[in-house]
Amino acid sequence: MPGEDIQNLLSAESSLPKELKKIAEKVFNQERISFEEGISLYTTAELGFVGSLANFIREQKHGNKTFFNRNFHIEPTNICVFDCKFCSYSRLLKQKDGAWELNEEEILNIIKKYDGQAVTEVHIVGGVHPKMGLRYFADLIKKIKEYRPDLHVKAFTAVELEYMFRKAKMSYEEGLNYFKEYGLNSLPGGGAEIFDEEIRKQICEDKCTSSQWLEIHETAHRLGIPSNATMLYGHIENFEHRIDHMDRLRHLQDKTGGFNTFIPLKFRNKGNQMSHVKESSVVEDLRNYAIARIYLDNISHLKAYWPMIGRTTAQLSLSYGVDDIDGTIDDSTRIYTMAGSEEQNPALSTQQLVELIKQVNRQPIERDTLYNVLQDYS
Repeated sequence: MPGEDIQNLLSAESSLPKELKKIAEKVFNQERISFEEGISLYTTAELGFVGSLANFIREQKHGNKTFFNRNFHIEPTNICVFDCKFCSYSRLLKQKDGAWELNEEEILNIIKKYDGQAVTEVHIVGGVHPKMGLRYFADLIKKIKEYRPDLHVKAFTAVELEYMFRKAKMSYEEGLNYFKEYGLNSLPGGGAEIFDEEIRKQICEDKCTSSQWLEIHETAHRLGIPSNATMLYGHIENFEHRIDHMDRLRHLQDKTGGFNTFIPLKFRNKGNQMSHVKESSVVEDLRNYAIARIYLDNISHLKAYWPMIGRTTAQLSLSYGVDDIDGTIDDSTRIYTMAGSEEQNPALSTQQLVELIKQVNRQPIERDTLYNVLQDYS
């Protein structure tokens, strides 16, 4: 029964510190926790405590439902003008080893590969290529939509968009409207990393700023383009940086209501300039999901990206606030596999995803990109 664990925590016999008991009371009464209380959860709360609170919130919002969708990824290129220290994926223009650049025909052939299949979303992100600009990608989206009008196009991080708009000498509003007219349906949440400016200076100094990322998403929401949000955690940031990041998202969501889901992304250290940084443990991953669920009270969904953390941890996360484990993906995404993610060939059939969810006694729900229910597999 939802709330039973919290009632036990709030009982007279509970040995909880006063500060944590106050947080539990707020969660039970559906009240917002403060910035300082968010930090307290990271510094003083154990996994079981934050897990109980996060699961309560998850079940209040979504019951036993766990969402997934039928999607596939296209990564047009990994050639990139930016030099993010944590990235194992990108290659500079002059680098030939491990670089790729798909042409329009090759990209459209990937779309055609799914003829007759009930996929609902194509997710398009990649490196920021100096020769693949706004008009190139607008024409590409138009052709995708002409070929398959029902396919939801979720494309381009704020990092890609900022560069394209700057090169095209367009404002964010002009550029987003342009893409919208050509068929763009929503934005992914990538490129947020950590919003703290000092951390950003150390790990991704040359790409779009935190304020630019937030402004692009705010503009998209104003134009009726929903989006997701991410946070790259487990590298050189501290707990205060994580809460600051989520606080900026919470503030923007209060203003626009345009974020569909929040996706914590685990830093992976293979083959990048931060390979010396130790990765976070599974316990810390689960704590981070739980605290995100508690803090981001106004973002409806919390997603665990299963190709990055692996199937077992994704299953565990469903008891720590997570209600979405992404989709079928197919094996076309290399952003995380190149960084040493758990899944080196990330593809699951719909039936495999359903079984994955059922194995931990949750209710598998196929959704579209905007969380409209398409099928209940329970």
